[in-house]
Amino acid sequence: MQTASTNICERLCNKSIRDISWLLNIPRSTVSGIITKWKQLGTTATQPPSGRPRHMTERGQRMLKRTVHRSH
Repeated sequence: MQTASTNICERLCNKSIRDISWLLNIPRSTVSGIITKWKQLGTTATQPPSGRPRHMTERGQRMLKRTVHRSH
């Protein structure tokens, strides 16, 4: 039994980026980006951001901006 994703893959695997874009009605840059991401990472899932997370909350940032703005 074939799943829907297997069936789609069989139809699109040998197509060019232009053909896939036209068939799915999405931009070529999107198709290219997804293919590149798959080749590099083996997945299309969103990866966690790099770098250290912020410690200041959005409310704290707004308060800091307001304070700096008032002092000038």
